[in-house]
Amino acid sequence: MAATRHDHRRCVSNALGAAALLCRRRGARLTSLRAGVLEIVWRGHAPIGAYAILERLRREHGQAAPPTVYRALDFLLAQGLIHRIESMNAFIGCPRPAEAHGGQFLLCTLCGTAAELADKRVEAALTTATARAGFRVEARVVELRGLCRVCTAAEARHAG
Repeated sequence: MAATRHDHRRCVSNALGAAALLCRRRGARLTSLRAGVLEIVWRGHAPIGAYAILERLRREHGQAAPPTVYRALDFLLAQGLIHRIESMNAFIGCPRPAEAHGGQFLLCTLCGTAAELADKRVEAALTTATARAGFRVEARVVELRGLCRVCTAAEARHAG
């Protein structure tokens, strides 16, 4: 789902800068450990699990324990800096952390990338439908599985 000319270094740098600014505004502490976990999450556009984060953290920063990673992930989730992909029990960075929004995700089953879909019409439709049903939503995550643009094009080339 990532564009072929995507500058991923800038993507990660922008995400970390936005996170630092947002946390400062909110009076929340983005410690070096939390920033390190956020950077690991942002390094790829594929969801990453807590134990993979822990392994990378240990390789890069030495000692780290599972509770430390989970506390960092809880903080990042609470600040809206990352999203949890429920079906995979994994995490991806949020490109719009300053906006309150539900999660809508496109998950490629071939290359493993994920992209957040920010469609306010989907949000509105879900809000209306759940209100009509008298249902109180506690968590809203929409996950759509299929093939991203790059994988769809590759599949078409191989089929033709």
